[in-house]
Amino acid sequence: MFRMIYVLSYMGIYLLYSIPTLRKVKKLGGHMPVEERDKIVHALPKRWSRGIMKRTGSHVHTKGQEYIPEGPVLFVSNHAGDFDVPVLLGSIPKPFGFISKMEVKKLPIISDWMEMISCVFIDRKNRRQAVQSIREGGMVLKKGHSLLIFPEGTRNKGQAMKEFKTGGIRMAKEAGVPIVPVVIKGTADMFENQRRGIKPCDIYVEILPSLSSAYVADRDVKELSMEVQGIIQGSLDQMKNAS
Repeated sequence: MFRMIYVLSYMGIYLLYSIPTLRKVKKLGGHMPVEERDKIVHALPKRWSRGIMKRTGSHVHTKGQEYIPEGPVLFVSNHAGDFDVPVLLGSIPKPFGFISKMEVKKLPIISDWMEMISCVFIDRKNRRQAVQSIREGGMVLKKGHSLLIFPEGTRNKGQAMKEFKTGGIRMAKEAGVPIVPVVIKGTADMFENQRRGIKPCDIYVEILPSLSSAYVADRDVKELSMEVQGIIQGSLDQMKNAS
């Protein structure tokens, strides 16, 4: 329990510390190239995420960074636990925003940073708003920013993956960007599957070879969603068999 209090205290104090930087990045001009702007804006959120994971006592093992192509991409990951976002923000070198539930938009400072890193908020209970959010995500990709989605929609807590929803996958097809499958394992054992607080664990992130924009454009969205899920499941099975 002490470790959880330590992590939450760090998160809160660092957010307050980030306010001056937040004000500065909000003033960045639109004339700046997207990649240059994103590198500046994402620097502090990535440090914050790595700091969070350091204070959990867990070790994040990452491989496959060489598979990330240039330009905007859609990262597609399984969703094991609540700490997936800081793990991936801190371990994937390319800046990216992500799709988040609408409730997070009510959180001060955090929601401001999420807007700055081009996150998209979605209300899955409101079909019309959810469709609009998918369109917004497609526009974010077309503008040159990368995004990350968890197509399962909710955490699987380290159990069997849930069926991938197709909406997020559709963004890559409509925006004409590659899909980069990502596998994450261990976050649920660190938090969700613990009775009290946080238990330090080894967490594994594997970035898999991308599906090119041309390949994505030629595939049916439903088939593409099933294919990406199969790729992630296959790698996850290999991780489990090796452990």
